[in-house]
Amino acid sequence: MFVDTAKVFISAGKGGDGAVSFRREIYIQKGGPDGGVGGNGGDVIFVADSGLNTLVDFRYKPELKAKNGENGSKCDRSGAYGDSLRVKVPVGTIVRRDGKVIADITKAGQEVIIAKGGEGGSGNAHFKSSVRQTPRIAEKGEMGETFEAELELKLLADVGLVGFPNAGKSTFLSVVSNAKPEIADYAFTTLTPNLGVADIDSTSLLIADIPGLIEGASEGKGLGTAFLRHIERTAVLMHLVDAYSDDVALAYKTIREELKNYNLDLVDRSEIIVLTKIDGLDDDIVKMQIDELKKVAKGKQILAISSTAHKGITEVLRALAKETIKARKLAEAVDDESEDIETISLSSAKIAEGWTVERVEDEEGKIYFVVTGEKIEKFARTTNFGHYEAENRLRDILKKMGISHELRRRGVEGNSIIRIGDSELTFQEQ
Repeated sequence: MFVDTAKVFISAGKGGDGAVSFRREIYIQKGGPDGGVGGNGGDVIFVADSGLNTLVDFRYKPELKAKNGENGSKCDRSGAYGDSLRVKVPVGTIVRRDGKVIADITKAGQEVIIAKGGEGGSGNAHFKSSVRQTPRIAEKGEMGETFEAELELKLLADVGLVGFPNAGKSTFLSVVSNAKPEIADYAFTTLTPNLGVADIDSTSLLIADIPGLIEGASEGKGLGTAFLRHIERTAVLMHLVDAYSDDVALAYKTIREELKNYNLDLVDRSEIIVLTKIDGLDDDIVKMQIDELKKVAKGKQILAISSTAHKGITEVLRALAKETIKARKLAEAVDDESEDIETISLSSAKIAEGWTVERVEDEEGKIYFVVTGEKIEKFARTTNFGHYEAENRLRDILKKMGISHELRRRGVEGNSIIRIGDSELTFQEQ
């Protein structure tokens, strides 16, 4: 069963909590703090597997969850890390979160962390200092990233077969590869893309048979948009035109227009035009059809084949191999150039340290202050609210980061409510 879209709930592991503990040894009445750190939660990792070509497994596994980290314990023992969850996906899988692409998996064996596990919280041993000999503070472990992901598969093939229904795409693929697509003498035989590997000389080509397109396919007619995505990444297009068509030039132009309307980049994709089903036709008729195609092909290579008679197959495969090698080299050169472009941006550390303060009044006239920022929100998530030492530590952090100064400038008072993420505390200890 071929499935090229899926939704899945992804949950990385929570970090373990830090421990509050003190040494208890004979002859030592008041041992120092020895609470250990919690273990990090496991990540959710996608691994590209060239042996897969469908997302059907995700229809039966709607939730992917990594293991939580274990809590720290006494004697400075750290909690064990949670096991990461490694998930195999087809090459060509795109992962979106809230509509934004977070991963584009294009190479066999590629590994991408889709959801990061939460960090383990520090135990009280971490907070010992010259002025704080017996800290009773421990951090909570952070929650792992949790969200619904949208998966989309765009087949990553060397050659994409395009053309009207019943143009001979499936027959060609069955002859040149080990693929077994359904073949019959009626339109829309192929309802899902098929993949096959064709060997020619010392090269192998991965070929994708895209279900037949019709006029209006770029607008969704005949499931066109569902199929067109699978040729976006092919290096070369093989445009098959039925030699028995009443107007081969119009057939070619119609499909080209649909490709243009769907994705303008496809118009410039390397393309070989192939006239199919020439067995039983006189040579002068075949030549006439090729001449008609030349009028609209703008100098592109045109070949003629009979898949059932195995006529012209070798020439077509060699032409496809040549164009594929050329297209892949050009793509690599473009990638290398893009990597050389200098970009100026803030470091991730600087971005994390940034923060904002906003004075908010709710419908009942209650005023509170909202503090946002990656680093300060992380501190808040690991704070044990309701524990006065833990809350005072967060107030110290607000002061050290300069946030307290900005809060005072905005008119904060001692009993003002400070909201950080999902948590609240008063500006001063009450």
